[in-house]
Amino acid sequence: MSPFSPVTDADLRRARMDPAFRQRLLEQNLEALLAGMKRLRGGAAPGGADARQLREGVTLAVRLAELIQQGDHQSPPP
Repeated sequence: MSPFSPVTDADLRRARMDPAFRQRLLEQNLEALLAGMKRLRGGAAPGGADARQLREGVTLAVRLAELIQQGDHQSPPP
């Protein structure tokens, strides 16, 4: 797995037009998010900044998973 790289405007334009690319982009970002959360989990203290970041990561991971499951059934938000 390569390190996280930000999504560009060109990626977003392509994702709006190409459902397969959008799916891959979501999956890659979910994998990068989960890898980052795994690294954080090792040093997270209850109530600390790392724990807050993990909670935010979980929320984002759930949303990404929902988008991946939806696939082509719904167009992306504008």
